[in-house]
Amino acid sequence: MNVAVWQPADPSHAASMLALMRHYYFEDGYAFVLEQAAPALEKFLGSPELGRAWILLQDGIVRGYVLLTFGYSLEYRGRDAFIDEIYVAPDLRGQGQGAIGLAVAEEGARACGVRVLHLEVEKAKPRTAAFYRRVGFADHDRWLMSKTLT
Repeated sequence: MNVAVWQPADPSHAASMLALMRHYYFEDGYAFVLEQAAPALEKFLGSPELGRAWILLQDGIVRGYVLLTFGYSLEYRGRDAFIDEIYVAPDLRGQGQGAIGLAVAEEGARACGVRVLHLEVEKAKPRTAAFYRRVGFADHDRWLMSKTLT
């Protein structure tokens, strides 16, 4: 088996990424509607002003991905970004690929002038939260709250 390698994603990777998104969303109990996810991902991959994406490639097969989306924060005095999604195939977990993917995204964020990097973790996933703390993310005494605008 070849070594898995993180590399920049482009629009040609959309179908492979969508297949992994379906698995990710199923694992976390999120709704996945291909007819909505496909155009959103394709727009993102074709619009560098929105952020960056990387894939985890092994034996020519996409086995993971990480998506970095851009924002702007007065609190942090400039560009901020979210690790919007990170997914690694179950059989590659526990081998350091998640940490490498986050490091790749962090390096990409720095190259794009990002001053602070955010991510979310489900409260029901304490092991995942502990992993994020180990790689440098900190809890804040805040709730992330969202309102869907449709």
